[in-house]
Amino acid sequence: MTVMKTSMRNFFAHKGRMALSAIAVMLSVAFVCGTLVFTDTMSTTFDKLFAATSSDVTVSAKGASDSGETTSDNGRPPVMPASVLTKVRAAQGVKSAEGTVFSTSVTVVDADKDNLSPSSGAPTIVGSWNANDARTMKITSGTAPRNSGQVMVDADTADKHHLKLGDDIGVISAVGTHHAKISGIADFQVTNPGAAIFYLDTKTAQQTLVGQPGVYTNVNVTAAAGVTDAQLKTHVAAELGGAYKVQTAQETADANQKDVEGFMNVMKYAMLGFAGIAFLVGIFLIINTFSMLVAQRTREIGLMRAVGSSRGQVNRSVLAEALLLGVFGSVLGVGAGVGLAVGLMKLMGSMGMHLSTSDLTVAWTTPVVGLLLGVVVTVLAAWLPARRAGKVSPMAALRDAGAPADARAGVVRGVLGGLLTAGGGYALYLAASADKAKEGSSWLGLGVVLSLIGFVVIGPLLAGGVVRVLGAVVLRVFGPVGRMAERNALRNPRRTGATGAALMIGLALVACLSVVGSSMVASATDQLDKTVGTDFIIQSDNGQLVTPAAVKAVKDTPGLSRVTEYKIAEADYTTPDGKTLKDTDITAADPTYATDLRTKTVAGNLADAYKPDSMSVHEKFAKAHGVHLGSKIKVAFKDGATANLTVRAITSSDVVIDAGSKYTSIATLAKYVPADKMPLDQLVFASAKEGQTDAAYKSLKSALHGYPQYTVRDQTDYKQALKDQIGQLLNMIYGLLALAIIVAILGVVNTLALSVVERTREIGLMRAIGLSRRQLRRMIRMESVVIALFGALLGLGLGMGWGATAQKLLALEGLKVLDIPWPTIIAVFIGSAFVGLFAALIPAFRAGRMNVLNAIATE
Repeated sequence: MTVMKTSMRNFFAHKGRMALSAIAVMLSVAFVCGTLVFTDTMSTTFDKLFAATSSDVTVSAKGASDSGETTSDNGRPPVMPASVLTKVRAAQGVKSAEGTVFSTSVTVVDADKDNLSPSSGAPTIVGSWNANDARTMKITSGTAPRNSGQVMVDADTADKHHLKLGDDIGVISAVGTHHAKISGIADFQVTNPGAAIFYLDTKTAQQTLVGQPGVYTNVNVTAAAGVTDAQLKTHVAAELGGAYKVQTAQETADANQKDVEGFMNVMKYAMLGFAGIAFLVGIFLIINTFSMLVAQRTREIGLMRAVGSSRGQVNRSVLAEALLLGVFGSVLGVGAGVGLAVGLMKLMGSMGMHLSTSDLTVAWTTPVVGLLLGVVVTVLAAWLPARRAGKVSPMAALRDAGAPADARAGVVRGVLGGLLTAGGGYALYLAASADKAKEGSSWLGLGVVLSLIGFVVIGPLLAGGVVRVLGAVVLRVFGPVGRMAERNALRNPRRTGATGAALMIGLALVACLSVVGSSMVASATDQLDKTVGTDFIIQSDNGQLVTPAAVKAVKDTPGLSRVTEYKIAEADYTTPDGKTLKDTDITAADPTYATDLRTKTVAGNLADAYKPDSMSVHEKFAKAHGVHLGSKIKVAFKDGATANLTVRAITSSDVVIDAGSKYTSIATLAKYVPADKMPLDQLVFASAKEGQTDAAYKSLKSALHGYPQYTVRDQTDYKQALKDQIGQLLNMIYGLLALAIIVAILGVVNTLALSVVERTREIGLMRAIGLSRRQLRRMIRMESVVIALFGALLGLGLGMGWGATAQKLLALEGLKVLDIPWPTIIAVFIGSAFVGLFAALIPAFRAGRMNVLNAIATE
């Protein structure tokens, strides 16, 4: 009980000093809890949506996925004849059944031909209005579509794009473009995660989406009273004889949930990973806080030992303070996490994915995980300072405050840090020397972990030399004040090392990712320059296939010398070694593609692969399956016949663009796949006539104005788009790393604040002999700057080493250019100096306000 009273007294006596550590714990716990609440809420939202929109039993075509997804290679959804609906209605236990048609392989435009698809990546769905949809949608304005001239739109899409009754809408599908006027607006009765939904009448949907009457993508079946979904499924399946896919409402909902689960898991674990980095940085802050508090209370602890306190009691007293800090910070963090989740929901809403706070889900495990994590991490971080406090002897009561340095500990630290750093360096060397990327990635991971731990351990020993160099470059220009700031940073290398290490972790990851991202862009750009021989690339940025009408618009554009279509088909391969490879891609293109993409070959001529009944394979495939020039490969095309194709070329596997592709001609594909089953183009390439590049570029953009889902890019545009995509990904990662850097800044603030308290008497004496307030504040700011630059120097150097090693592994996959983004590295280094200045504002201000006499009188 005495230990707890002592801990409580010390905790509240130093509550100001504990505040920043509590904030660090709170931020880290909030990030974990916020992530869990946010992803759980998304799961709840989708669960409710799928449960509400699923009929008792759903019948779909064999070609449809388990979730009912309608995207197909030919742009048309898999369908069933109307006779299926008749059979289903005749099945035992059926109350009612209704045929529906819907597709997600569509683009919808307004009268100005602007795209109405969501910007969040959610689907655009066009389907027939039916009784099942009427359960979840309420018509709030106008009427449901009754003929080909009418279309109904969901209220969210109408509000976002300012659509109203009577406005013209164009539905672009593989069949063509259908125009209709808005006859009604329907509001969701469940939360809409962001999809744009348009409804046509059934006959119009069949013609617009499939191109033929009397077919359905789904049959929604309602069970009669007393019939379970499982029983109904059995009866319907028996009636249909297994020719179609039959699922209960739960099975459909589960399949839909599985589709979104992968995305949510990636997001969840990525965010939790960055929360872990913030926790790691917070550990240094907590260790520093308790180390300094123990050092400042050395005489007090010595007196406790002199009057009978045991080492265990002193140890437990410090750990009890850490426990209080962990509980306090974690409780605040759990609450802040819920607030963070709501903020993320609002952010997603602004991006088009609507999540209702009425679905906010806080599982009982979330606060438990947050509290346990925060408390355990805090107590573990305080263990070393607590152990050090337990070693204070009663004789310390007779000495000045401050724990004596442990020379033996310094030697152990140096040896251990050196071994870890050397081990990490050797692992990185093995990674860079690896022949296979998979093998090298394991060494890279080991090297990153060992080198990071090594730098953390050896940091206090590096502080002396690095800070002196930084002091000579940065601080000496400030005269005596700069030299005092340098000595203050060198006074306690362990503290400086731990403070710098907190900043080092975040900046090392920033530098590593910057090098990797920049190298990827440089490598891809280099490959484009060397291999791409076309002027323009036409494609959809959201994965939609290029419709025949759009291809015709490209081919009709004046000023073009050639147009190349590029399709990807699916087939089963039977190779010369007797193996059968299921669902394997084959790339079908016009013969001009051999000019548009100058792919290296190791045998044969790529142009020959476009001859009738011919193909090419890549080098790795050839070695794995005993394929050589002249080999025959049996190719069973999906939805088509089986062909025996002759291998006319073997391409290099050492490429980035189209890596692993196997080529044949579109003419060969068309010979074995019916016209209505032919896959649509993934891309279209076009080249201008000599001297007409600029005019052709403008003409192409004009020709495709009515198809806003497609983008026309020249090579410069394509390189910029690639750079922007990687840049967006890196910016998102930098945003998540910002939490760790904020915690590191709190660590610098806390270190300086405690350092000022520790040096109160010294500061009073300096003021008494003539040091002005302005000079005092400058000294503290300069000390903060040099600590921040120390952490930045270690972090950026370490991160560039990691990035350069990672690039060696990327080189094995064809990305061979190492590019160090020096502007980014220099900007981060300079920015670290401003971080130091910012962190010192409050401690410097408080130091300047000290009463000189009171400071001198401080024990």
